[in-house]
Amino acid sequence: MKVTVLVGGVGGARFLLGVQQLLGLGQFATGGETSGHELAAVVNIGDDAWIHGVRVCPDLDTCMYTLGGGVDPERGWGHRDETWHAKEELARYGVQPDWFQLGDRDLGTHLVRTQMLNAGYPLSQITTALCDRWQPGARLLPASDDRCETHVVITDPADDSRRAIHFQEWWVRYRAQVATHSFAFVGAETASATTEAVDAIGNADIILLAPSNPVVSVGAVLAVPGIRGALRAASAPIVGYSPIIGGKPLRGMADACLEVIGVESTAEAVGRHYGARASTGILDCWLVHERDHADIDGVAVRAVPLLMTDPKATAEMVRAGLDIADVAP
Repeated sequence: MKVTVLVGGVGGARFLLGVQQLLGLGQFATGGETSGHELAAVVNIGDDAWIHGVRVCPDLDTCMYTLGGGVDPERGWGHRDETWHAKEELARYGVQPDWFQLGDRDLGTHLVRTQMLNAGYPLSQITTALCDRWQPGARLLPASDDRCETHVVITDPADDSRRAIHFQEWWVRYRAQVATHSFAFVGAETASATTEAVDAIGNADIILLAPSNPVVSVGAVLAVPGIRGALRAASAPIVGYSPIIGGKPLRGMADACLEVIGVESTAEAVGRHYGARASTGILDCWLVHERDHADIDGVAVRAVPLLMTDPKATAEMVRAGLDIADVAP
């Protein structure tokens, strides 16, 4: 079976682990043998940024490190056993930005990526090359090889002026605790989805939307021209997972993002935000937490446990998605 998942960030990476557990892929392959199933992840690139002269791709790297067994288990991102000597030295020089944590081991990944970008390789090929070192047990596909960065229009707390800043500054430096007006996907007007991402959607037996942030993770993937059209044209059923449980996000600040775009922090509101493929949206099925409810015209809804406490629990979430879509592994 071919499974394609739209993901972003720490929650998306953990969801992919659940898919692998259910399908016997990656770290969960038994006896060194693959199950024959295929997993592709179309990954958010909206968080990508140039930091200290290197290209940082947080969501791609988090998925790669997590599936490759090298992620820091406490933070959920970055390298295990990381050190911070370069960051400390940059701070002594007074180099900005001083709010972004760039670890020494992580820096190695960014240096390789930057060298390959400068040599003319597209991000999709670079990601494949980096995955040769990590063997994640899945194809990690950037949504686009082009720039399509998430920027945020805020009121600057320093002088009350309105300006746009990169999503990383809004998320990491300000923790979304600043007057926020809108999101913009800079570069989307000229970007295009990679052939690999479009093919992974078109050739899938089932397509899953991970319970990632619906605005700046999955939403940023959908902002890439070609992705939404590929989803609407896909023959496979599309199953989404609510990132909201009891009015609160599973992790991160999805509620702050939803407030900016005028969407309530409820499972039903997020499902309606994605919309039914039977009309103009992208969903065929929508899974909400067992304590939540959603009524969305044209979408099959089911309430199941949605806490990703470990890969086994997440695998049961994935199984529920296959069940509601009537797809067997």
